[in-house]
Amino acid sequence: MTSRKRYSSSIDVARLAGVSQSAVSRTYREGASVSEETRRKVLEAATALDYRPSMIPRIMLTHRSYLVAVVVGGLYNPFYANVLEIFSARLQEAGYQVLLMYTDSGHTLDGIIPRLSSYRVDAIVSALAVMSGAAAQDLARLKIPVVLFNAALANNWVSSVSSDNVGASRAMAAHLIERGATRFGFIAGPANSSASKDRFAGFRDRLAENGVQPLAFAEADYRYEGGRAAALALFTDARPPDALFCANDLMAMGAMDALRTDLGLRVPEDVLVAGFDDIPAAAWPSYGLTTVIQDASRMVDKAIELLRAKMAHHDGPGGIRTIVPATLVARASTAR
Repeated sequence: MTSRKRYSSSIDVARLAGVSQSAVSRTYREGASVSEETRRKVLEAATALDYRPSMIPRIMLTHRSYLVAVVVGGLYNPFYANVLEIFSARLQEAGYQVLLMYTDSGHTLDGIIPRLSSYRVDAIVSALAVMSGAAAQDLARLKIPVVLFNAALANNWVSSVSSDNVGASRAMAAHLIERGATRFGFIAGPANSSASKDRFAGFRDRLAENGVQPLAFAEADYRYEGGRAAALALFTDARPPDALFCANDLMAMGAMDALRTDLGLRVPEDVLVAGFDDIPAAAWPSYGLTTVIQDASRMVDKAIELLRAKMAHHDGPGGIRTIVPATLVARASTAR
């Protein structure tokens, strides 16, 4: 029977280097005072013993792990895959390590909260919403800051950073009106997506101000296939929309392909189509999709600013909602 590997300890390193255990600890603690000679001896001994410093004593001593849990779901959307990459790089630059946690829900954080409570993380970041009051209370009991990305604000421990979903969608409605559309449709994300709700509200209200009613509506799942199916459902009406706004780009691309391939309609000559996110494929010539640019880099920076500010307070400084401007980019899909 093979015995378990014994890992070298800081005591082993200190003994081999001929220094104190505290000198070993100082060598691996950023900003601590240690002579170059001592540092050399410690690092040479650590290499010889294949020693790796453990974070556990530091966590027990300081009650800080410098771990930030990034909870992800719905990485089928390239926008959030890009956000995850930016978050990971920026958090590491700020001295934190990322604990990546996946949930099969692409829209809500509720189901993963019991798992989060078993890790000693300093903060939580997620693009998933907190939907239930019980889940919000569970997060508050963790007493660590939570920053939601493009999702709804829940309580005084939970803050959020969002694009200006309402304002950008109002601008999209004005753009489609300007391009001559008279009958409008909206393909929403799931009912529990706060970002989709805001995008629909901005679009609907701006149309209503211009006397446009009713507004054709279909719900999908933020995926290409969902957008395709929703578009086909909307276009069973005798007078279908001549302008279609989708809550994200993937659904808009699915809708465009349904219109062209299944219904024999032209985009933009018969139907104007627009999306939201500006994923790389939106600019491909086969789509040329009019969409809304979310400033992912700025949103991540704002989220990390919130995290650092909130981690400096241990009494729950209160929920903060930060709105980052978004920009409409017009392409061929609305160039009637």
